[in-house]
Amino acid sequence: MNKFSSFFTWLLALTLCAGPAAANDNPRQRTRIDDGWRFALGHAQDPAQDFDHSTRAFFFAKAGFGDGPASAEFDDRPWRRVDLPHDWAVELPFDARGSTTHGSKAIGRAFPENSVGWYRRELAVPASAKGKRIALEFDGVFRDSVVWVNGHYLRHEASGYSSFRVDISDYLHYGGRNIVAVRVDATTQEGWWYEGAGIYRHVWLTQTEPLHVDHWGTFVRATVNGNRADVAVDVTVRNDGKAAESFSLEHELRDPEGRVVARGSVPARRVAADATAEASAMLRVTAPKLWSLETPQRYTLTTQVKRGGQVVDKYDTPFGIRTLRFDANQGFFLNGQHVKLHGTNNHQDHAGIGIALPDAMHDARLKMLKDMGVNAIRSAHHPATPELLDACDRLGILVIDEHRMMGTAPQIRDEMERMVRRDRNHPSVILWSVGNEEWAIENSEIGTRLAREMQTIVKRMDPTRPTTLAASSSGGPEGTAAGSEVLGFNYKAQHDIDAMHKRFPERASVVTEEGLTYATRGIYADDPARVHVAAYDKRSGGASTASIEEAWRFNAERPFMAGMFVWTGFDYRGETTPYGWPAVSSQFGMMDTTGALKDSGYYLKAAWTSEPMVHVLPHWNWPGREGQPIDVRVYANTDEVELLLNGSSLGRKPLARYAHLQWSVPYAPGSLTARGYQAGKLVVTETVTTTGDGSAVRLTADRARIRADGDDVAVVRVSVVDREGRVVPTANQRLSFEVSGPARLIGMGNGDPGSHEADKPAEFHRYAALGHWRLQGVARSEDAAALLAGAGEAKGRDPFAWVPADAQPADSAWNVVHASFARPPATARRASLFVGDIAPGVQVYLNGRPVTPRPEEGMGVIDLDPAQLNDSNTLSLVFATPAGGTRKLFDDAQGGRRWATLRTSTAAGPWQRSVFNGQAQVILQSTGGPGRATLRARGDGLDLGSLTLDAF
Repeated sequence: MNKFSSFFTWLLALTLCAGPAAANDNPRQRTRIDDGWRFALGHAQDPAQDFDHSTRAFFFAKAGFGDGPASAEFDDRPWRRVDLPHDWAVELPFDARGSTTHGSKAIGRAFPENSVGWYRRELAVPASAKGKRIALEFDGVFRDSVVWVNGHYLRHEASGYSSFRVDISDYLHYGGRNIVAVRVDATTQEGWWYEGAGIYRHVWLTQTEPLHVDHWGTFVRATVNGNRADVAVDVTVRNDGKAAESFSLEHELRDPEGRVVARGSVPARRVAADATAEASAMLRVTAPKLWSLETPQRYTLTTQVKRGGQVVDKYDTPFGIRTLRFDANQGFFLNGQHVKLHGTNNHQDHAGIGIALPDAMHDARLKMLKDMGVNAIRSAHHPATPELLDACDRLGILVIDEHRMMGTAPQIRDEMERMVRRDRNHPSVILWSVGNEEWAIENSEIGTRLAREMQTIVKRMDPTRPTTLAASSSGGPEGTAAGSEVLGFNYKAQHDIDAMHKRFPERASVVTEEGLTYATRGIYADDPARVHVAAYDKRSGGASTASIEEAWRFNAERPFMAGMFVWTGFDYRGETTPYGWPAVSSQFGMMDTTGALKDSGYYLKAAWTSEPMVHVLPHWNWPGREGQPIDVRVYANTDEVELLLNGSSLGRKPLARYAHLQWSVPYAPGSLTARGYQAGKLVVTETVTTTGDGSAVRLTADRARIRADGDDVAVVRVSVVDREGRVVPTANQRLSFEVSGPARLIGMGNGDPGSHEADKPAEFHRYAALGHWRLQGVARSEDAAALLAGAGEAKGRDPFAWVPADAQPADSAWNVVHASFARPPATARRASLFVGDIAPGVQVYLNGRPVTPRPEEGMGVIDLDPAQLNDSNTLSLVFATPAGGTRKLFDDAQGGRRWATLRTSTAAGPWQRSVFNGQAQVILQSTGGPGRATLRARGDGLDLGSLTLDAF
């Protein structure tokens, strides 16, 4: 085991092996195990390229017969190291054969060699943990994953979005070595957007006593009555022991400052073996501090499970005290106060990092949305990531939490129930959505039935929140909309919303999707060749679509509408309308893929925020168009706006609420200024100017300090500026990035929907087993020389062929083993032979010549030069017969894979990215140590850009 693995497994063992005092303080232990994984691409169609997985006799017939990487004996030392979260799809190149809905990444059915990924990790569970319940908890794996532990098949999870738990207690070597292997198959998509690939969220290792609070086993909700709140607590206690147990519960409630404000207890009761029991309690809080958009305060309930007088489990449940109400005529109310929902739909995908967002990126993205005036998000179209909901709880963002697919079949129902159990304590969640645009049943009686059945299931699990269903059409006598508790409309132009309000006067309603407009940040003339769309907020189609302005005005003018969720907050890979390839991202967002605000986003900011603002578009760099009219528009939230060109007024106009102003301005270089007036007083000004050529790179981070925890991130805006420091809105220079100190680059982007530059340079390895193994026995090591001269003839017997025990050949004192491999392709940047553990004193030969492998990862590595190899090559190993004979040695070799593996590698490319319309973005992440990190950006003809961050 290498030093890194040794340290990590020691640290994990230390965590799980806390002494008696620690166990009394916290019997439940939960450790995040994101570090120290090995990763390799397998193959979706060819078992030979999938490390011979699923080819072993009794592979799926006997316990513990997992083969290939699923076997505990598989040697993964040549594999790449990765930390989670990890998305391997974002590291792949773009390809015209790829699915445009998946962002044209080289993954899917046309790319079986890129569509399966293997993850392996070692766990050291101490002997003292025997008798506890040990479980792996996966927050999210995309998709079709299979979990193996020590060669045992434990779990298949088809969903790429549902969190799941695997109890591994019965399969562990306590005090010994344990191997977790996860095979992930992203060949098939679940949605029609970029979904990534891999273990893209956290993995946790949890230890409890057999008697414990069940997984997601608490439900805490409050009823506010004047100056008090009654807090109802439901707890599910599980007994994984072999006999019935008696238990009691003690509850302690702490306010946002950590002060104990209530206590309660549940008297002793019985729970059968291998069963659960429910226990309820009621606590009272005086002068509760309510969770709200402005003050997102959370309480914490600590539940102790006691057996006799001993605490055997301690479980914390964060929650919020607040009230919510959807009214059929007045919209949505939070804590009795009317709130219009200013919402966006979002996929979990960010420029440069795909779906494997560090926790701090959820915070960063939500803050970008809040700055635009957003107060709500819809997790389109799947359950939100747990850490996203945590961030919404902290920052005060409301959430529609959405189930992936309609149905009541066992798997579909199980996924929905997992979503509700996991997320129902989050105060940010205000509405459950049980489906989205189910076209096949949307206007049928089955649609009505399924909508009602699913909502009934949700209501039994959580009676405190209403449910909805996002419909793309409505109005028929039957259908999903007819069965929906809260009417959810996707796109007002596809419904007669006023008629539906009259038809169902008792039902609240919300526009769950709206807009669907196309716009490229900083572009003001359509350019199909570059897949760019002018950002003038125009309808994407005919009467069945609406501009962002039309959509919001419609919603704002109807008090009965709870609000709207624009499609979308951010651009995202996939759904590349209106162009398709070579476009690789959508253009629906109010922000581009990096979070840079588009002009429609400024319109919504004017509509959704009260701080005086004015925004003028387009930019003012139009060489060659002097004297020609330019369509100039202004978004503002003031009473009047005046426009000035080079200081001369072009008129002062009144601005209707939720409207915009427009001028046709003959172009002249200089400055264009918009002045906003409120009650006749100048309150805000914005100016766009004609800039000079790019002169320097400017780097601006969203924070000056990051935590030295290995997780925290800084989002860095990259700008090309002229000599006066103004961003050049037409700049497109290619920049190179490097970082020193305790930070690393983890992604980069620029918001250009047609850019095929690498998001995240990464090394790629391909692995091949050596073939045609042959064994020859000799009496002395020097006798091997004669055999090596003819090694290419591959004489001898197959050492891995099964031979009856009574027919086993006698061992020789020495063994000469040959294997062959083809010349690596010339396209391979690097090629290496990894020679594993065979026997002490092994001698290694390549094509009959002795070689001395260099040490790496505890193996011997032979670096290969394809130009110096033959079309067919031979690796020869000479070793003494170990004590006990060669039979076990051969049996453990896994057909030779543990002895030698050929790895061909493509090195990671340079960290380079072009700016787009003057801007780009890079993301820095802490490496875990304190100190000062420096990012530098260089471009031809530009002064160096430099940024320093402190990691603390």
